[in-house]
Amino acid sequence: MEKTWPRRWAVISIAVFFLAGCNSPFTAASASSKGNNNSNTSVPVTSTIPSPTLTATSQPIVKSTSYGPNPENFPTGINPLTGEPVVDPSLLKVPALLVSISNFPATARPQAGLSFAPYVFEFSITEGQDRFLATFYGQYPEPETPFTGDCEVRTGAFKPTETLLGNRVWLDSNKNGLQDPGENGIGGICVNLYDEQGNLLQTTTTDTNGYYGFNLEKGQIYSLEFVKPANLAFTDRNTGNDNLDSDADPVTGKTTPITIDKDTLSWDAGLYPNDSFVSPTPDIKNGPKPQVGPVRSGRLLYAYIDGFFQNSCLIDAFASPEVLVKIPHCSFVSHEDSGGGSMLEIDRLKAIAEDNMRHMTSRPFNYTSNVFSDEVPTGGLPASQINVFFANLNQSGWSYDPLYQAYLRYVDTADKNNPGVLHADTDRLTGRQLHFENVIVVMADTDVVSPTNLDIHLDEGDGGYAYLFRDGQMIPIKWSTKAGEYEKLTGLRRPIQFLNNDGSPAVLRPGHTWVLIVTPFSLVQVQQPGVYLIRYAAPEGESR
Repeated sequence: MEKTWPRRWAVISIAVFFLAGCNSPFTAASASSKGNNNSNTSVPVTSTIPSPTLTATSQPIVKSTSYGPNPENFPTGINPLTGEPVVDPSLLKVPALLVSISNFPATARPQAGLSFAPYVFEFSITEGQDRFLATFYGQYPEPETPFTGDCEVRTGAFKPTETLLGNRVWLDSNKNGLQDPGENGIGGICVNLYDEQGNLLQTTTTDTNGYYGFNLEKGQIYSLEFVKPANLAFTDRNTGNDNLDSDADPVTGKTTPITIDKDTLSWDAGLYPNDSFVSPTPDIKNGPKPQVGPVRSGRLLYAYIDGFFQNSCLIDAFASPEVLVKIPHCSFVSHEDSGGGSMLEIDRLKAIAEDNMRHMTSRPFNYTSNVFSDEVPTGGLPASQINVFFANLNQSGWSYDPLYQAYLRYVDTADKNNPGVLHADTDRLTGRQLHFENVIVVMADTDVVSPTNLDIHLDEGDGGYAYLFRDGQMIPIKWSTKAGEYEKLTGLRRPIQFLNNDGSPAVLRPGHTWVLIVTPFSLVQVQQPGVYLIRYAAPEGESR
């Protein structure tokens, strides 16, 4: 029997609500020179003033893409959980891995591997604490020591005040002049902005993921200069679609003149190691280790999520007896309290995935269910910031960055002397700040099995209200695990589906999705225009 919708949908109200000890956790870097561009001060600039003599040429722009919700709507090589191309399409044949990842104690942070997960589910485990279930599919996590430039790495989300010019400096590993899947950004590259006469106006640097930006006046002509480190070289420019190729002259690092009449986020620069580059010696002691985690015990919720990710393999650090008998058994790691749990070696993670695939070869699986499009939907409410409150010592937040077209994640340190003070949340494997294109608040019925054990219902045939945050706006939607025509025809289950209020598919932005699960009576509140508070309300009987 299908369950009815939750009886109560959290009320959205206009109010001002201050978290304990929290002023503004999303403080951007200060601007330098003329205008507010969120740039760092005292950054190197070139000694000569360039004249923009290059001639701009017309280039094709990548057209908007749309995939889903059914298998025939996803071309080969497109991950149905992200709507993006993968580096190795063969990995789409490997069923998903679900890894239980700790968020407490605070020493568990930063976690390793979250940035590689197409979906991360966040939920209460009582006593004011929460836990994550990371879904890995289509790509294995890998440690990385990122390349950096000679300038300070920019911090803080970019705050738009005028017309935007930006976007990204990346490591062009295959030297083809295009931003391919798996090619990452370069932080700490200095970017100079000049006017039409060649006068230096502003400087900024790229952040941990390679993004930079300027706030500019419309109707003016500008040019950019990317300042490369001595051991890197510029890739060829204008080799393809304008929002994926490099725009820096390979010799000077300068661009053609740029006339700004609207937000322009397609001015990129590709770099690769030149002949003078010497690979750094791996820091075995302090460098990123090839591990995911910390891995912690299982929860009843995992049975439901495992159920709609067919053939998936759940990895946790055991569970309490009443939970262990109800959740699937695939692989365990040893349980350690120190550091929030045990780390899982990536080589072992890969071996578990491949072993699980061999056992599931006779069983088909299908992870299509949602629609992805980079076409920005209309009708949403402004949402530049999301504050999440589980408890006084468990606060986090998301700040929308228009350069990424995604939300950057921030987290506290569970410090009783400074509650609610947030800092950038990074991936331990890479040191890069976490960013997710979609943040979805799911409201689900919750039963209290015991004061420290919850049954959060994402059962088959269930559904409820939700809020989709994408592209700097909030859109009320619904979630569903009910069977559609595909499920009825094939008997296969598919992942949780997100729907508009009229039953049509809600459209997610291509990229990764963070699902925050709260009770139906939790508070979703507008603190001030564009700023939302998600305040978890515990069901009666949950240990606080």
